Order: sequence, then C-alpha cells, then structure tokens
Amino acid sequence: MKKPINWSILIGAAFLMASSAIGPGFLTQTAVFTAQLGASFGFVILLSVLLDAIAQLNIWRIITVADKPAQDIANQLFPGLGYVISFLVFLGGMAFNIGNIAGAGLGLNVLFGVSVGQGAVMSAIVAIGIFIYKESGKAMDLFAKCMGCLKIVLALYIAYVSKPPLAEAALRTVNPSHFSFTAVLIIVGGTVGGYITFAGAHRLLDAKITGQQNLPVVNRGALSAIGLASLMRLLLFIAALGVITAGGKLNPANPAASIFQLAAGQVGYKLFGVIIWAAGISSVVGSAYTSVSFIKTFSPLILKWTREITIAFIVVSCCIFLAIGKPVKILLAVGAINGFILPIALGVMLVAAYRSKIISSYKQPLWLTILGVMVVVTMTWMSIGAISQMLGH
Repeated sequence: MKKPINWSILIGAAFLMASSAIGPGFLTQTAVFTAQLGASFGFVILLSVLLDAIAQLNIWRIITVADKPAQDIANQLFPGLGYVISFLVFLGGMAFNIGNIAGAGLGLNVLFGVSVGQGAVMSAIVAIGIFIYKESGKAMDLFAKCMGCLKIVLALYIAYVSKPPLAEAALRTVNPSHFSFTAVLIIVGGTVGGYITFAGAHRLLDAKITGQQNLPVVNRGALSAIGLASLMRLLLFIAALGVITAGGKLNPANPAASIFQLAAGQVGYKLFGVIIWAAGISSVVGSAYTSVSFIKTFSPLILKWTREITIAFIVVSCCIFLAIGKPVKILLAVGAINGFILPIALGVMLVAAYRSKIISSYKQPLWLTILGVMVVVTMTWMSIGAISQMLGH
C-alpha cells in the first residue's frame, strides 16, 4: 500500500539541495560572471539550468528507485568505486565547508562588527545546534526552508532597487553576444557538482521516500530544487546587471557585497551580511549532512555515531579556517575536483539504471539517459579544458 507523502520533507529536501548550492561561492561567481559577460550571462544561466535539471533528475530517480545511497550503488556496480566517489565527495565537502564557514563569519562581521573568525565560530555553533537537536532531520528541513526563503526575498528586493535592463537581459538570454565555457562549468559545478546534487536525494532516502511509486514526487522535488537555486541565481544576475549598467564598479575583493552596496547603500551592505550569513550557514548544514551520508553505510560504527561525526566535521572545518584563513587555493583545487565528480557520479548512475540487480524492474526513460550521457560528455570535456587552462597548457 502506498504511504502518504510527507510534503514537508519533500520540500525540505528541495530546499536542502538549493541551500547547499547557494553558498558564498555562488554569490561571488554570479557577481564576477555578470561583470565579465554582462546581459549574455543570462544565456549561461539558461544553459546551466538545463544541464542541472538533466543531471539531477537522473541521479535523484536512480537513487530513490534503488533505495540506496550513491556510494552503495557505485560499490554494487564496480566494487571499490563507491569508496573512491565517497573520498572525493567527502574531501570536496570538507574544503567547501571551510569556505562556507568563512562566508558565514564574514556575514556576522558585516552585521555586527565581530571579527570574521569570531563570526565563523558563532556560525559553527548554530550549525552544530541543528544536529544536536533530537529531531535533527525536521530541524534541518525547517532551517533550509527558512534560509532559502530569506535569501530569495532579500535578493528580490536588491534586484528591484537596482533597476536592471530587463529587455536587454531577456534578449541576451536567448541571443548572447558573449559566451564562456568556463562560466558554464563553474556555474553547473557550483549548482549540482560534488556533494550538492546528492544532498536532497540522500535526505529522501533517510525519510523513506523511495521506490517507483514515488517517482512523480521525486521528479517534482528534483526540479523544485533546481528551480529554487536558479531563481536565486537569476535575481542576483539582474541585480548585478542593474548596478553594472548604471556604471557601478564592483570591488574585486568582494564583488557580491559591491552589488548590494551600490544598489541600496549601507542598507544594501547590511542585507548582503544577512544573505551571505544565510548562504554560508545553510551550506555548512547541507555540506556536513551530505558528506557524512557518503560514509555512514561503510561501517555500523559510523552509522551509530553519524550525528557525532557530522558535528566533528563542522568543528574540523571551522578549526582549519581559523588556522589558515581564507582557503582560496584549497577552494580552487577542489573546484577542479568538483568538475570531475559530477560526470563520474552521473555516469555511474546512468550505468546503474540498466542493472536489474540494482533497480529491479525499473525502466529508465531512454530520452533521460541520452540527455544524461550528453551532460557527462559535455562536463568531462569542459572539466579537462578548464584544468588545462589552470595548469597553463
């Protein structure tokens, strides 16, 4: 008998994925690429939404039908592969978590004048509090929804006051005058790369929203998550475009803050503090939860101590940030790893979709597989190209 769906959990899973995507790096990337490409960045966003949606639909559907986390599916397909993917995701999640904690610390620095380090510690304590709470799953869902809505409302306000040229943005979204493969790679990697695309799918596993009978709601959750992240990207893009079109110059040291400050003065700068704190802290929660979900099935001991390991993950991330400051080099290196994680993970899921020992009688739609293979090839090609550029070849 089909169990009723807990819509709160489904929406929470969508917001968890979207909140994981909308971290401090997301804000900075959007500002930088809008400054570089102008209104044509709208085309990059449109293309990335399509790639994101195809990748996420494939991964969420296969994980929920198999009723297993990604690492177990990979190990069942090729013994040992799940450990490799888990290592990459855990490493990437830890490095990005350092950046997320830095972003949250910067937000409290802007809002209250505390040092970035003090802000990072305070933010880490808030994130740990969510996992200490007995009903941590419900707390995480509620927190992700609240932070997601807050970010969208504030970005909408800044987009409105910056008076963007909407007609030009609409035209260049379908007829760009500039294009950047690197921008597409970084935007797609920053939205569904690394641990991010698995955040919502693994949350659905924990909530027992699995099996073929639940595929319609899984589809809705996957597309809602991409929609939420893309809405935030779009609002930040048109806000930045309004500022740049009016002749505003973004500060290279903090381009995202410049958008808010130039659009709405000191009030805008304080709103930036709220947004980057919300972006940082919600990404800390999403990253910690998902990174640990990749190792918890490997040992009964890890499963038993999942909450404590998740808290330790946040503490270690915070300590590394306090010890080395802004981890720009780490973030760049792991950005490259993240570019590879998506095609590897998606490729594994696409092969698994045709193994009856994993997905039983489920038949993956052929069109979804073909589009998924196209994303794997495209992302692999762009990852190799971007890494070649970074190495100076």
